[in-house]
Amino acid sequence: MPRLVIEGGRCLRGTIGVSGAKNAALPILAACILNAGVCRIERVPRLRDVEVMQDLLVHLGASVVRDGQSMVVDTRGVESWEVPEELMRRMRASNLALGPLLGRFGRARMAYPGGCNIGARPMDLHLKGLQAMGARITERAGYITAEAHRLTGADIHLDLPSVGATENLMMAAVLAWGTTVIRNAAREPEIVDLQNFLNRLGARIRGAGTSVVKIEGVSGLSDATHAVIPDRIEAGTHLVAAAITGGDLTVTGCIPEHLEAVLAKLREAGMEVAVYDDAVRVWAPRKLRAVDLKTMPYPGFPTDMQAPFMALLTLAEGTSVVTETVFENRYKHVPELRRMGADIKLEGQTAIVRGVPRLSGACVEASDLRAGAALVLAGLAAENTTVVENVHFIDRGYEYLEEKYNACGARIKRLTD
Repeated sequence: MPRLVIEGGRCLRGTIGVSGAKNAALPILAACILNAGVCRIERVPRLRDVEVMQDLLVHLGASVVRDGQSMVVDTRGVESWEVPEELMRRMRASNLALGPLLGRFGRARMAYPGGCNIGARPMDLHLKGLQAMGARITERAGYITAEAHRLTGADIHLDLPSVGATENLMMAAVLAWGTTVIRNAAREPEIVDLQNFLNRLGARIRGAGTSVVKIEGVSGLSDATHAVIPDRIEAGTHLVAAAITGGDLTVTGCIPEHLEAVLAKLREAGMEVAVYDDAVRVWAPRKLRAVDLKTMPYPGFPTDMQAPFMALLTLAEGTSVVTETVFENRYKHVPELRRMGADIKLEGQTAIVRGVPRLSGACVEASDLRAGAALVLAGLAAENTTVVENVHFIDRGYEYLEEKYNACGARIKRLTD
């Protein structure tokens, strides 16, 4: 298995670019199933999760050709409506094929999804919404089967603003009879990007980015080209990398409005922040201050930034209180940070972080994608050498991470047994 060997104690300085958003690319690639034609998706990051989605599309009968940062997806040959367990276990976002398959073929069958073990992410909101649109759902032997001659528009209220459920129901409703209204919808920028792509195909959707999304069903779709938005979590991780190393980084190719919650906490911690049209520069003071934060659905502080930001708080002056409200199993990075000298106490879903003067290099293991990013950041700031195992988790969501950081002064090597 590959590992990252990080020589710590080096400030990051310079300019670093942001790749396309993984969490926007995955539903957009799944949405290509709805159109029996050819779509060109630009700024698609080279990530393990994207590779899994590509394998899923090919399994269903699509042709997928990568051309640099673009993917050309031809779904005219898609005939299968079953997603095997092997693909579902490799990535949770494989469940985003459920809505498009049901919308196009009137049936879909798939195993329950896998992915990072960060807490319960049940499918019930997806299935209840599809049932409200007329789908017949059966669950047997670990598989979900959904059937409907043609879905019918419905008024759906989500118990929680689930991103995946919002996306799946949006896609399922595109070819349904009548109008579908999704209330208490998730508001993430990636949902807005999905709406923009679907509307380019010929869908009629409005309201993404608000709590109410309305979809008027159409009889057919056409080909389109679309560029994926920048990855706000990757951008936020780079900003924290500048802060934790006492550096000075300009993160380019981002959308600063998507980073407002993270920028607010960086300013509160004492970072200097300059915002431009499509870039953010941050540079560090001599000492960072402790801050409290609570993860919330967008536009609140993102749960995906909790672990990277906690790595920063381990070196901040004072005591920080971190509360995780989105996923109940998202503190697996805490024992690994403690191994590096961090002072963190867990009380249920709250972490009390007392800043220490320094972290020490150690051999640590990534348990999930964002926990892995947190350990890389801690390793950049720590004394001596840090070895991060289970790098495959990091590769699921960060494109060329070590190359980008090495270009800004880091010393990271990837070793493979």
